[in-house]
Amino acid sequence: MAFANPLIVFGIGLIVVIALLVWLRIPAFIGLVIASLVVGAATTEVPLGQVPQEMAAGFGDTMAGVGIPILMAAVIGKTMMESGAAERIVRAFQSLTGDKYSYLALGGSSGVLAIPVFFDNVFFLLAPLARSMRARKGRDYALFITIVGAAGVTAHGFIPPTPGPLAVALELGVELGPTILMGLAVAMPTVFVSGVLYGKWINRQMEIPLRETMGSSVERVEELADRPSSELPGMLEAMLPILLAVVLVSSGTTVNTLIDVNLLNEGGSVDVATTFVGDANIALTAAALAAAITYYRMESITREEWSDELVDSLQSGGHIAAITAAGGAFGGMLALSGIGDYIATALEGLGIPLLVAGFVIAATIRIAQGSATVALLTTAGIMEPLLGSLSVHPVYLVMIIGAGGTIFSWYNDSGFWIVKEIGGLTQAETFKIWTALTTIVSITGFLVVMILSTFFPLT
Repeated sequence: MAFANPLIVFGIGLIVVIALLVWLRIPAFIGLVIASLVVGAATTEVPLGQVPQEMAAGFGDTMAGVGIPILMAAVIGKTMMESGAAERIVRAFQSLTGDKYSYLALGGSSGVLAIPVFFDNVFFLLAPLARSMRARKGRDYALFITIVGAAGVTAHGFIPPTPGPLAVALELGVELGPTILMGLAVAMPTVFVSGVLYGKWINRQMEIPLRETMGSSVERVEELADRPSSELPGMLEAMLPILLAVVLVSSGTTVNTLIDVNLLNEGGSVDVATTFVGDANIALTAAALAAAITYYRMESITREEWSDELVDSLQSGGHIAAITAAGGAFGGMLALSGIGDYIATALEGLGIPLLVAGFVIAATIRIAQGSATVALLTTAGIMEPLLGSLSVHPVYLVMIIGAGGTIFSWYNDSGFWIVKEIGGLTQAETFKIWTALTTIVSITGFLVVMILSTFFPLT
């Protein structure tokens, strides 16, 4: 039986995915594929005969975006761990911050990197460092993952030139300078609450062991933590994969920003070159090659053994990519049911204050269909005609939409599966760390924006 009401379809999808993944404990990939098909069959928006094709298209669209980056991230993760590069970076962090505050180095790195680079890619690059730091200290993995996630997702939600807040600012006609400054003002207290305070609290509640992930065994990680520094790569060589990825991606992001503000011409030679090298597929491939070469140089293995190790990491990455794409397919089928437009229309005329309305619309769309980008852009389009009624500077609307679009990452968000699989977490741990974290980031961001807009309306 198919239903025209997207809310009913959403409810069916929610029940099915929880029944399959939580109660029956079916493998995530299979459960998400089944849930996607059920959602497609339950909505009148997709003819029954086209459900398999639409599900496959959603899977393919997500895989096109994350497939190569995840596979290359698996190579980066394994080779940076196995070569000792991750351990070398962690030791440098701890020499700067001291053992007690080493988590702040991870958070700072995540926040800075997430401004020019997609959060998914930042997590790919920093997860090996969090694992190595956990092996070195023997504890606090929940804190390390939380601070990396908090800083990265906060920067990604509030500070241009990350695509979400940049697109919302352009849609609402808000200048980039004030948006960046306000994004920083909102992000800093939000990271403190979600990353430091919540990170320390959840770390006291649960001890997460190191598990094999990205082809890197626990024993190997712990063995590297005890190696003398003279047997590890130099700092520049160890950092090269991260530097390559950030510089290449940043070049594309920077040029796109300059084009948006009419300082460079679209389609020029600079644009073409940075579009090529700044693509995540190219940038992470370059980073993977750098990490793999360091691994080969540091280990006494043959070319054949080296190749076999890389294939092993790709097999691990393929499983992660498949689960992530299946999560994207599930979210895509929910989106095809029309749940986003349905929620936006239902909330648009409630008469609540504009800033609150922007948050509620973005948050509800995000929870229902999974994509933060869709939630941000949909909400910006709804709110743009209402700007004339806004009693504060429109930069606050950009921030409040970013806060709403960050909330409650769960099964229909590919980011949930990336954090779970790359981080080596169980589903329950991912909910307690990642889903709770994104919700705290969202609510804290909302409160900070409301306080700032009350005392500093900037009109």
